[in-house]
Parts: sequence; structure tokens; C-alpha cells
Amino acid sequence: MSIQSSADVVLVRQAVRQCAVDLKFSLVDQTKLVTAASELARNTLDYGGGGTVTIETVDTGDRRGVRLTFADQGPGIPNLELALKDGYTTGGGLGMGLSGTKRLVNEFDIVSKVGEGTVVTIIKWK
Repeated sequence: MSIQSSADVVLVRQAVRQCAVDLKFSLVDQTKLVTAASELARNTLDYGGGGTVTIETVDTGDRRGVRLTFADQGPGIPNLELALKDGYTTGGGLGMGLSGTKRLVNEFDIVSKVGEGTVVTIIKWK
């Protein structure tokens, strides 16, 4: 899915919620996943200048989940360690975005190259 506007952020939230409902996630886990997706979609738009999200179901045989991969070709994040600290912000917010997102999901991976962009992959297991 493309993320080029605020309307796209809403569409991402709706698609992620539907995927979580289809997998019969609890309401709490649906909310956690949608909140994480919303934050990352907003970051993709605001800091990455737009990008994409890939929504996939994953199945390891003994568990099922949702994997979301957000990618942009924005300026990248010069200091990932700092960006993942609670309270750090470059946008005037509370600085809970990336660190908060990491706490809402089971798996979190971020790769960012200055001048090339950022890819964030998260998984929430049922």
C-alpha cells in the first residue's frame, strides 16, 4: 500500500485492523498493532516523505501473526540508537514513537541509511 497522504494513513490503519480481526487477535492486540501501524505510517509520511507498507500474515506452524514492513526513501535516521530512546524527538512530539512502537509488538527491526531511507519491519504474534 502506498503512503502519500493522511488519508493513506487512515487506510493503512483500517487494513491492519481488518487483518488482525481476520486472524482473531484479541481487541487489546488489535489495538496495539493498529497503534504501532498508525505511528509508523505517520512517520513514513512525515519524516520519510511518503513510502509504502506491506501487510502480510505469517505462519510458523505453531503461531500466526501479522508482519508490517514500512519503507521510505527519505533522509534516513542518522543516529538509530538515539532515535529509539524514549523522549527523543525531531518533530516536537513526545518522543515516544519508535520506542513506543517497539514495546507494542513482538518483533521490531529498523534499518536506516542516511540519504537513502528507512525500512521498519514489525511482527505481532497472536
